[in-house]
Amino acid sequence: MNRLAGLLNTSIGQKLVLAGSGLALIGFLLVHMLGNLTIFQGREVMNGYAHWLQGHPLLWLARGGLIGVFLIHTTLALRLAWANHRSRPIQYSHSRQNQETTILSRYIALTGLLVLAFVVYHLLHFTLGSVQPEHSRLVDANGLHDVYGMVVRSFEVPAVAVSYIVAMVVLGFHLFHGVRSLFQTFGLFHETYDGTIRTAGWVVVGLIVAGNASIPISVWLGLITV
Repeated sequence: MNRLAGLLNTSIGQKLVLAGSGLALIGFLLVHMLGNLTIFQGREVMNGYAHWLQGHPLLWLARGGLIGVFLIHTTLALRLAWANHRSRPIQYSHSRQNQETTILSRYIALTGLLVLAFVVYHLLHFTLGSVQPEHSRLVDANGLHDVYGMVVRSFEVPAVAVSYIVAMVVLGFHLFHGVRSLFQTFGLFHETYDGTIRTAGWVVVGLIVAGNASIPISVWLGLITV
C-alpha cells in the first residue's frame, strides 16, 4: 500500500494508473457495445441478454469495480490536467503546432467532462429510469423487462437520438487521444510505427463510435421498430 501511495504521488505513476484504467474502460466500452448490438437480433434476443445480465451473480461486483475504475480515471485525469495548467498558467500568444500539443490534447479534459456528463445522463436514462420513466416500465410478451422497446421508443424522440449521436462523437475524440497517450505512457510510442498506432486508434475508436451510433440512426431510419 505504501508503494502504491508513493506511486500515485508521482506524475509518472499517476499517468501509468490513468493509462491502465483507461485501457480497462476501453475494454468495457467494447463489451458494452457488443451487448447493445443485440438489438439488431430482435426483441427476444436483446431482452433475454438483458435478463441474463441482470440476474448474473457477479453483476454488482462488476459494477462496483467499473465505478471504482471510472472514479480513479476521472480523478487522476482532472488532477493531471490541473497540474499541467498550473505549470503553465500563461498561454502562448501564438499557436504552436507540435506532436504533443494538438487540438485533441488541449481539449482532452473538456471532452472527458462532457463524457462524464453523458455517463450520468445515460445511467439516469436507461439504468435508473429517471428519464422517460414510462419507457422503463415496459414488459414484453415473456414477462421480461422490455429493454428493446425502451431503447427504440427512446430513440424515436429526435432530441434523445441526437444527444446520443453527439455524445458518441465527443467520446470518439476523447478516446482517440486517449489511445495514443496510452501507447506513449507504456513506452510503446515510436516514430517508425506512429502511423500504425494512429490507424489502430482510429479503428478501435471507429468501432465503438459507429457501433453505438448505429442504434439511434437505425431507429431514425426505421430499420429498427417496435
